[in-house]
Amino acid sequence: MTTALLAGGGTAGHVNPLLALADHWRSVEPEAQLLVLGTAEGLEARLVPARGYELLTIPRVPFPRRLGRAALGFPRRFGEAVDRTRTIIRERGVEVVVGFGGYAAAPAYVAARREGVPIVAHEANARPGIANRLARWLGGTIAVTFAGTPLRGAHVVGMPLRREIVTLDRTALRAEARAQLDLDPHRPLLLVTGGSTGALRLNTTLTASAARVLGAGWQVLHLTGTGRGGDDPGLAGYRTMTYCDRMDLAFAAADLALCRAGSATVSELAAIGLPAVLVPYAAGNGEQRLNARELVAAGGAILVADSELSEQWVAGRLVPLLERRDEIARMAAAAASVGRRDGAEALLALVRAALAERAA
Repeated sequence: MTTALLAGGGTAGHVNPLLALADHWRSVEPEAQLLVLGTAEGLEARLVPARGYELLTIPRVPFPRRLGRAALGFPRRFGEAVDRTRTIIRERGVEVVVGFGGYAAAPAYVAARREGVPIVAHEANARPGIANRLARWLGGTIAVTFAGTPLRGAHVVGMPLRREIVTLDRTALRAEARAQLDLDPHRPLLLVTGGSTGALRLNTTLTASAARVLGAGWQVLHLTGTGRGGDDPGLAGYRTMTYCDRMDLAFAAADLALCRAGSATVSELAAIGLPAVLVPYAAGNGEQRLNARELVAAGGAILVADSELSEQWVAGRLVPLLERRDEIARMAAAAASVGRRDGAEALLALVRAALAERAA
């Protein structure tokens, strides 16, 4: 029986691939003991126990970005997190640490190295984070979602995806999805989403442009999130929801998506062959633009800068695209050509290879 420590958390970008790997691993090796290392403050504190996995917590220790009191106290606090993780590895008989970035991953990598336990790290974004760069420096096996990710010797495995996406047949589910979401069964659908928290630019622009989009013969399902605009324009054919807990239904119902370019979103769109207009998040280190690179190059998506998304852009670029159903069908085929659904299987194969190497 394998005992593994899966480390990561803070945001959905770290937690979701962790849970996707855990779910797949449990399905093929039910006797495996899968422990999750995270923090008490991150999204994992809610999602991991809800999925039936044991969550072990360590203090949240962000890497300091500048000199100051936090930087001075960082070595001590980081060392305490490492020591706590080393204790977990010894007491629970952990045989491999699999990290996904985030606050818990870096201490886990250092602890694993000091305990002689193999490290496998999965990097979701095209621009790697500090924790997974550390894993590479410590000699870990590195898995990446995107081929252009600058981590030497990395294995391209794609994104571990949740089962409802891996098994999604958009065509077969379309009628049921539209019925459950109270959508017109015949009109093409534009899905607008800024993720679980919403996106102010997408919300305000699309709400203001509602009449233009509907005038092109389309309907809209707009997932607004909370507190970021996106008021219901009150027009027939334009449905707003703050959140959809069945994104497989939303994807099955849609013909085109307008959304951010997070690594999971881009990977899911490609996997299911849903074409998109991608609007990378303007803040951060620019990783969302890089995440979109392969899908855009294949012709499965169009990229528009956050600052350029406006009512004028919708009128001049989006509406003409909506009127070209043949082009959208071509984009769907192009998206599917670069998509993959086996990320969890490919990552687990790397983990098993690391375990076999250690045993040898």
